[in-house]
Amino acid sequence: MNTLTDDIARIALIGIGATATMDLWLLLQQRLGGPALKFDMIGRWVGHWRSGVWRHDAIARAAPVRGERALGWLVHYATGVAFAALLVSVRGSGWLYSPALLPALSIGIATIAAPWLLMQPAMGAGIASSKTPAPAKNRARSLANHAVFGLGLYATAVLVASISR
Repeated sequence: MNTLTDDIARIALIGIGATATMDLWLLLQQRLGGPALKFDMIGRWVGHWRSGVWRHDAIARAAPVRGERALGWLVHYATGVAFAALLVSVRGSGWLYSPALLPALSIGIATIAAPWLLMQPAMGAGIASSKTPAPAKNRARSLANHAVFGLGLYATAVLVASISR
């Protein structure tokens, strides 16, 4: 395998692993009585793009989209891979072979900008959950989720690097 192909494969594995780490964290929260993240709502939001609708007053009240749950999961994991690629673009491909915690955690936390500034406003929740009943609680939960994603970036990169030696 050439270096570029190897790097792309590592980025994909790291993004998938980090996203799965966050999903396990979300499942644990749900089992402890926390809310479930509804990936079908992400699929519904993205599914409406085909008809030129980018923003909703409340995504839950928008018309369902065929295959929205599968689309939501696909977008969720593709976003995780894209964020892993962002980390490598910032740190360089050397990070893939010698991962460090701080860059991964920093990128993980920085990815909070996507839901706070793009997804939540577009889905009717306002900037950083400002239109929800408990904005501070939702912000803290989102921040923790993205920190876990950052830890997942690092842990998965360490695993991939150790397996490939």
